[in-house]
Amino acid sequence: MDDDSREEIQSHGATTIAPGVLITIAQLTALGVPGVAALANPATGMNRLIRRGAQQGVFVSVEDGCVSVDLHLALKQDVNVREVCRRVQNEVARAIEEMVGMQVTAIDVHVEDVEYEEAGGE
Repeated sequence: MDDDSREEIQSHGATTIAPGVLITIAQLTALGVPGVAALANPATGMNRLIRRGAQQGVFVSVEDGCVSVDLHLALKQDVNVREVCRRVQNEVARAIEEMVGMQVTAIDVHVEDVEYEEAGGE
């Protein structure tokens, strides 16, 4: 590589991704999966209060440039829980890898609730 090419590469600088961006990607992607009714608040506890994004149903951890995600979800009634959770894992991992180029090491899905529609439209 000649000196001009090296200089061009070095002048681009660095890119940083805020954790909130990763949380938003995970939230929107999970909500887009058929069978997911909503994000759920995780079980309460002091360790949950200090975790970034935990109150929004998503916790993201970044270590050595790799992302791990905990998702707390409420699912719709009459869905196959295992299939929905696997699809959420695949879709969230794909979205993060494609949108920000970071490797995803784990997507842990916690089903906190099942939402049932009220009978009779009441």
